[in-house]
Amino acid sequence: MIRLKLTTVLPFRSSWNNQMLTFPVYLRRILNGRSGKLTSRLLCSSAAHPVRDDVRKHKKPKQASVPQVIQRSKKARSSCQLILDHFDQQYSEELGDLWTSVRSVLLDPPAWQYGVLLNRFTVVTDIKRVLLSKGFSTLLPQKDALASPGVLRTEFSAECQTSKSPSDNSHLQLDNSSQAPIQQAQSKPRLGPPSYSPQCYIHPNPLRFPSQAHRPGQLKQYYLLNAASLLPVLALQVRDGEKVLDLCAAPGGKAFAIMQCATPALLLCNEPDSHRRGRLAKTLESFLPHSLSSRVAVSARDGRSFGQSEAGIYDKVLVDAPCSNDRSWLFSSAGQQVEQRLRERGRLPQLQVQLLRSALSAVRPGGIVVYSTCTMSSSENFAVVEAVLKDCPEAEPEDLWEEIANPLSSYFTFSPAHCVSGLVSNTQSVQPQCGRVSSYNRTLGILVIPQPCKTWGPMFLSRLKKRK
Repeated sequence: MIRLKLTTVLPFRSSWNNQMLTFPVYLRRILNGRSGKLTSRLLCSSAAHPVRDDVRKHKKPKQASVPQVIQRSKKARSSCQLILDHFDQQYSEELGDLWTSVRSVLLDPPAWQYGVLLNRFTVVTDIKRVLLSKGFSTLLPQKDALASPGVLRTEFSAECQTSKSPSDNSHLQLDNSSQAPIQQAQSKPRLGPPSYSPQCYIHPNPLRFPSQAHRPGQLKQYYLLNAASLLPVLALQVRDGEKVLDLCAAPGGKAFAIMQCATPALLLCNEPDSHRRGRLAKTLESFLPHSLSSRVAVSARDGRSFGQSEAGIYDKVLVDAPCSNDRSWLFSSAGQQVEQRLRERGRLPQLQVQLLRSALSAVRPGGIVVYSTCTMSSSENFAVVEAVLKDCPEAEPEDLWEEIANPLSSYFTFSPAHCVSGLVSNTQSVQPQCGRVSSYNRTLGILVIPQPCKTWGPMFLSRLKKRK
């Protein structure tokens, strides 16, 4: 198991509550975990929690059996009418006729598809066999390095194979030496394509594996995800030996995916919210071996501060920004919570612009920043990128269409027309100005929209390179 360090890099005061962030006591309790049995039941929607057997203390956890893929029906979920009305008004303008089919998918959770991202730090032969026998296929072509699952070609191979029982102090610890992770990351980047090809399996039907329970001393074999969320990680092009910052890392899925692509010298996973940081820490503890403890760190800072305190430090920065998640928001509870969320939706672009600017300052000249969200809202996507490009002449957008959209068009639906605002001078209000027919500069980013039989997304991603 991996030993993670919680580092604040530089002491700071949260701009949200004007209080110093401290290490939460309950985080250790979260990471202590409980043993449980892996259920063999399949869930048909992300709304339902995986069914688990009752946890029994004082007993050794039994060996988890290979999950059986079963398709089950679920009761229809109730959408929030206020959110749906808002979406109808906004997306019928921005997406035009496409909104009708997108709407039908979003309102039908049992039809949603799920991907299975295998963990290269474990032996997954049995899982792969079950996936293939049930009609799953790999999303990406596999490299020779993955011919033997669970075998690493790094200097950590031996320890990864035997790292099954972490020591008592293998949980998150405070690191008062603010620059320690960066100073330790001295390895030179390895040029060329990413070292590994993530093993992500998808199915044309809405089949889903059960989630695996967190077990101290035992790594999970796979991570369930919306396969579109893997695209920003692919666009980041992480290589061995690079210093990588995941600016908004919780709950940890993209950080895990980064480690499936390469072995960076440093992966700093930042999350200022204590509750979400607990989920992030648990994800890393569940999937990464102890041998990578010196290369993966968790930070609790305001992401907007990195640009000033660590300018030019990182080779790659991922900004998976806080956004108005279309899937989860559509099924929000009614009442004041919904009205509050709609008010927050209008304020999010300002925060997103600040985070993206911070990332561009934190990356070295020649480095790459990838900005992503899980919403179709143009004000949080293209308008944010436009606003940052206007004020950051050192940033150059890169076209992802040939690299990602064209090769994966048989799996994902990429929207051919988007609402793009004019360059925005006032970052207090980053709002699109458009109708059905609008200008579209595809170098600003690509948008995955859910469609029948291709229910992946929403997912927006944009890649910016910092000029040397």
